[in-house]
Amino acid sequence: MDRDLEQGRGRTGTVISAETASDIMQTAHLLADAARGETLRLFRSPELRPDNKAAQGFDPVTEADRASERAMRAILARRRPQDAILGEEYGATPGSSGLTWVLDPIDGTRAFMAGAPSWGVLIGVAGDSGPVYGIVDQPHLGERFEGGFGIARLTGREAQTPLACRTGVDLAQATLMTTYPEVGTADELAAFTRVARQVRLTRYGLDCYAYALLAAGHVDLVIEAGLQSYDVMAPIAVVQAAGGVVTDWKGGAAHGGGQIVAAASPALHAQALELLAGS
Repeated sequence: MDRDLEQGRGRTGTVISAETASDIMQTAHLLADAARGETLRLFRSPELRPDNKAAQGFDPVTEADRASERAMRAILARRRPQDAILGEEYGATPGSSGLTWVLDPIDGTRAFMAGAPSWGVLIGVAGDSGPVYGIVDQPHLGERFEGGFGIARLTGREAQTPLACRTGVDLAQATLMTTYPEVGTADELAAFTRVARQVRLTRYGLDCYAYALLAAGHVDLVIEAGLQSYDVMAPIAVVQAAGGVVTDWKGGAAHGGGQIVAAASPALHAQALELLAGS
């Protein structure tokens, strides 16, 4: 258990006892297990029928998204009814504990629709000023990335290994990822391109899985824009637990969403911020 938790206070300032932390982690794994069942039931299935929830453009949602979030909410109602919930599909439910479960039942629904195993289930727990714990789960691959309360680990089907961001990598040798080539607005795309021109490799399209790969030491930077809190709360917890740095593009708190830069090291983070600012 990390020193912050032993002193009864999480990194965000929310008081969390060791007993509460243990219950949070046990509950989070139950949520992830339930979401696996619901999502895998329809992944690569001919019965998948996506709906479009956008008034303009295409913002897909499937019954797998909805069923996954319903299953997780049902567990929270039984085990931790005092906690608040913020979910992508069913919105906000108030609580009294000072803790909020932030759920994205399928992050990467477009990948899910295409049969690509780069989507994930995001389970974040937030205190009064940001994430204290998170899981990024990839059900099809059987990979669960976990961070918080002194833990940073990847649990696979056959083994459990520690998570640690890659260090000692300069910008010129870095691997950069984002979900869409057309990042945000024209100005945001221009800022992203300034960074992309300086790295060794830029890749696209992995949604939350890019943050998981950063925490595992395979990717050095993830830069995105236009995100929601439920897109980033769990990935931030995992990346930070693995030694990485996550902020907005100005170096501020990132858990509210918007513009996100996640870096494997403080030095790389500083280089990326400078380029994003136009320097």
